[in-house]
Amino acid sequence: MELQKFYYDNKIVRNFAYATIIWGFVGMLVGLIAAIQLIWPFFNFELPYTTFGRIRPLHTNAVIFAFVGNGIFMGLYYSLQRLCKARMFSDLLSNINFWGWQLIIVAAAVTLPLGITTGKEYAELEWFIDIAITLLWVVFGINMMGTIIKRREKHLYVAIWFYIATFVTVAVLHIVNSFEIPVTLFKSYSMYAGVQDALVQWWYGHNAVAFFLTTPYLGLMYYFVPKAANRPVYSYRLSIIHFWALIFLYIWAGPHHLLYTALPDWAQSLGTVFSVMLIAPSWGGMINGLLTLRGAWDKVRESIVLKFMVVAVTAYGMSTFEGPMLSLKNVNAISHFTDWTIAHVHIGALGWNGFLTFGMLYWLLPKIFRTELYSKKLAGFHFWIGTIGILFYAIPLYWAGFTQSLMWNEFTDDGFLKYPNFLETVTQIVPMYQLRVVGGSLYLIGVIVMMYNLFKTAASGNLLANEEAEAPALVSQKAIHNPGEHWHRKLERKPMMMLVISLIVILIGGIIEMVPTFMIKSNIPTISSVKPYTPLELEGRDIYIREGCYNCHSQMVRPFRSETERYGEYSKAGEFVYDHPFQWGSKRTGPDLHRVGQKYPDSWHFNHMEDPTSMSPGSLMPSYPWLIEDELNITNTPAKIRAMQTLGVPYNEGYDQQAVADLKKQAEAITSNLAKEGIEIMSDREIVALIAYLQRLGTDIKAQPKTAEK
Repeated sequence: MELQKFYYDNKIVRNFAYATIIWGFVGMLVGLIAAIQLIWPFFNFELPYTTFGRIRPLHTNAVIFAFVGNGIFMGLYYSLQRLCKARMFSDLLSNINFWGWQLIIVAAAVTLPLGITTGKEYAELEWFIDIAITLLWVVFGINMMGTIIKRREKHLYVAIWFYIATFVTVAVLHIVNSFEIPVTLFKSYSMYAGVQDALVQWWYGHNAVAFFLTTPYLGLMYYFVPKAANRPVYSYRLSIIHFWALIFLYIWAGPHHLLYTALPDWAQSLGTVFSVMLIAPSWGGMINGLLTLRGAWDKVRESIVLKFMVVAVTAYGMSTFEGPMLSLKNVNAISHFTDWTIAHVHIGALGWNGFLTFGMLYWLLPKIFRTELYSKKLAGFHFWIGTIGILFYAIPLYWAGFTQSLMWNEFTDDGFLKYPNFLETVTQIVPMYQLRVVGGSLYLIGVIVMMYNLFKTAASGNLLANEEAEAPALVSQKAIHNPGEHWHRKLERKPMMMLVISLIVILIGGIIEMVPTFMIKSNIPTISSVKPYTPLELEGRDIYIREGCYNCHSQMVRPFRSETERYGEYSKAGEFVYDHPFQWGSKRTGPDLHRVGQKYPDSWHFNHMEDPTSMSPGSLMPSYPWLIEDELNITNTPAKIRAMQTLGVPYNEGYDQQAVADLKKQAEAITSNLAKEGIEIMSDREIVALIAYLQRLGTDIKAQPKTAEK
């Protein structure tokens, strides 16, 4: 059969590799700064752009979408060409994919510190960036599927199955979760509210971990581990079970992020059941990866690439055991809202995603630059300091998580909360936070060493931008007929069918969970006393979201005795029907705020925002002096009311024309209260709107806690 000559595009791989290295450093540096801020609030710098609430989402987005995102494209563009024996479908689309992705990252890096955010975790980017992401993902999909269709290799290797599932599922997740009503260029409201928004968000949030941080990296594992070990993957049949079971089960598990919340019990239970079942396919993948190295442990001892990959696959196994365990209600009652969850997430992020990416970089760059790695000793140093860094990061946070939960739930012999002051539970874990900074610093030092090593490697070689290859043309699909062939082999010849089947498989769980929640009214019972926010409260809520308060405070009192004693009546589904977006939070660095309304006088909130330590000595919360200085922008208040009406919030017809007048009237009442307590401030300041929102929280059906909290 005649061989066809073609060229692999290594330039695009080089570009994504450089972007992975640079954005990885940036994202991890921002994360280290955020960790330091939780010990020494001084490092918030009393600037609106550098507070923890604003840079924490910058850190998560930079690590997930900039570091890991570029790592996905780097590994995929390298492996897909070789697995298909074809150059990428279009060099133009490849370059649009690269530069478009970098522009989106820059847009995120600019908007998030400016407080331009949707307030939905891992999906904070505003509507105009969401549209750009959608368009760019289509470009990537066309380029990927075009390459697969024009391939010269008959069967699709397992890595490509995971790439296809990643493309189709991320598209569905992003589009469904990003439905929002634009108010201005920089402001929108989620189309979903309260319980429904929470379900959609954590269906997205959990599966962003599943299909952005896991499935593409499993595809990369299936390619790069065998390549680095020079051995075939352990089991083809196990890879089939791993793939189809994983993508079917994963999509159901989102509700395990919402256990003991106002989400209907049936949805919580469904999420728990499928989360527990996830252990099987997840560990099937880990076993397949590790057993690929059977008989090659001498290579592991000698190869820095394999060392990184073995730790990465092991970290994947640990995370995918711990995730289902945390989905059990009795365990989740301990872990949720604590630093245990943060430790769990970073085992996956630092170990699985980080180390597999480092292994790929150490393997790839010398190959495409036709040279040897600049220094194996520096790479070895990176491996060990990175591994120690993970341990110093995670172990103290596990300790902190147990400490938090035990202190939150401990009662005296007389039946009172032993630690009624939430701040006591925060100051107790500061030493653990300090050790986390040590671990993060060690990990970052390893990344800096890697940057030096890899850039010196690139400088010592020459990029093979267009790598020559040859292979016979693919035989016409119609000419292929083998009656005894395994059924999956037949499917592997039909990439579009695999894409469609993957789409159907991942839609099943989402549809079954969401349709009843949206369509059956009894799932979200209404409460007649719950009213829409006033215009001033709505503006205050937008400020709360802008400042990222949800990163440290929850608004969800769970039905535990310790929580109802501390905060008040547990939260009901009907209380959130006008919340676009929901604000239940996922971590309590500060106390829950759902019942904070009318608990303190207006002056307490004013002083607390100006100087938290004046109200709570020893507080780790940053101060917000600009809220006192900055004028509240009410230009878009009527437009916000109209947007809410479009979303079904029952403001009276034409109320947008009355909204500003009502806003000013309520603001003047608050400033009058402040004046009585010796605080003189103009009624058009942002702090007034924030106070109005905080004083409203939980008051529609308010029940006072028995134990006051400071």
